[in-house]
Amino acid sequence: MKKIVNLNKNSELAGKVLVADSFFKRIRGLLGRKELESGEALIITPCQQIHTFFMRFPIDIVFLDAKFKVVSLHSNLPPWRITPLHWQAKLVIELPANTIIRTQTVKGDLLSF
Repeated sequence: MKKIVNLNKNSELAGKVLVADSFFKRIRGLLGRKELESGEALIITPCQQIHTFFMRFPIDIVFLDAKFKVVSLHSNLPPWRITPLHWQAKLVIELPANTIIRTQTVKGDLLSF
């Protein structure tokens, strides 16, 4: 099981990580879930944009480049929203709402998993 750590802040974003790296896993994402529990995360790769259509809860979104540097963040993104397209992003991490604030993650931070 993977763990996601912010190397700049020495803080853990998630200890239970799922990876959506196939067409069908990326399409499904978090659909059908009632919540994303504290410490959980979903990595979607490749990914430059996400939506929260049909979701039941808000989430935090972290876009990373190929070197796992944070290129964009979206905190508490509610259901029925879509993020802008981030051309430099290679993957996205979906996290429980307020994880970005709790871990003090900012653009430019380096993550490890």
